[in-house]
Amino acid sequence: MENTSYDIRQLNDKIHQASAFVDLLNMEINKVIVGQKYMVERLMIGLLAQGHVLLEGVPGLAKTLSIKSLSSAINARFSRIQFTPDLLPADVVGTMIYNQQRNEFMVRKGPIFANFILADEINRAPAKVQSALLEAMQEKQVTIGDTTFKLEEPFLVLATQNPIEQEGTYTLPEAQVDRFMLKVTIGYPTKDEERQIIRQNLNPDGMTKIHPIIQPADIIEARKLVRQVYMDEKIEQYILDIVFATRAPEDYKLGKLKPLIAYGGSPRASINLALASKAYAFMKRRGYVIPEDVRSICFDVMRHRVGLTYEAEAENVTSENILSEILNAVEVP
Repeated sequence: MENTSYDIRQLNDKIHQASAFVDLLNMEINKVIVGQKYMVERLMIGLLAQGHVLLEGVPGLAKTLSIKSLSSAINARFSRIQFTPDLLPADVVGTMIYNQQRNEFMVRKGPIFANFILADEINRAPAKVQSALLEAMQEKQVTIGDTTFKLEEPFLVLATQNPIEQEGTYTLPEAQVDRFMLKVTIGYPTKDEERQIIRQNLNPDGMTKIHPIIQPADIIEARKLVRQVYMDEKIEQYILDIVFATRAPEDYKLGKLKPLIAYGGSPRASINLALASKAYAFMKRRGYVIPEDVRSICFDVMRHRVGLTYEAEAENVTSENILSEILNAVEVP
């Protein structure tokens, strides 16, 4: 036992040093982004845990600006794809074009070949385009013609969807939404934050420039460390209990939730909850996961993985309500 606690202490010191860049990144991004701490933190969790992020919020909440700033601070390649109903898969991944001088076909790579992809208003594009993007997210590779190209690491897709317009939008199928590690819903800034935003945008010198703090290679190293963060068996059990309570609530004295849940979290939910908790602990500069890490990240990992029945919708019950009940009922280690 003594040996184990010594190992954890060593790991803790190592991670405390290695995670110092998180504060620097935050400081750099806060030069441009006012408020929205929660969103920036979730973006960084996605980045460190190799998961993609789905953001939902009304227009104008700095979703694009946040990922662009993060990309600049990491000195990574950024690419923005505006999803529209007439977009084709080739517009995302690239296509073969004919070169007359050489008398041969050549590959022209699409905007997906970057480190940070902003898929703006993903629910505006038809299913074919969504599945082309999701294949790239899942496999980290793209096939054009008969050649397969590996995508550069780090590779992070941030998709935004706009909850207010229903006209001309295609809802994302549940199976595709499940590919996103986190679904983050963001709200309006406070009055003080908005006052600051106005001042920043009316600044005669223009917006502050973001400077690169670290390189993409540093993120790849940090990801390896995130996976080394210590997770006790009790915490593993806690994660399993939360996910299993969405599938069989009656086993956790939550029988009243049974008619409200159409389907619970998949094994991907358990994997992502564990990984995101480790990334959260890393960002808090700790080498081990505590129950609070799991609780902090639980809603973002789980909210899009709990299906609601018509009965739940009729009673205005949201997946957040269900998750709150589960977190209150499941025993904390």
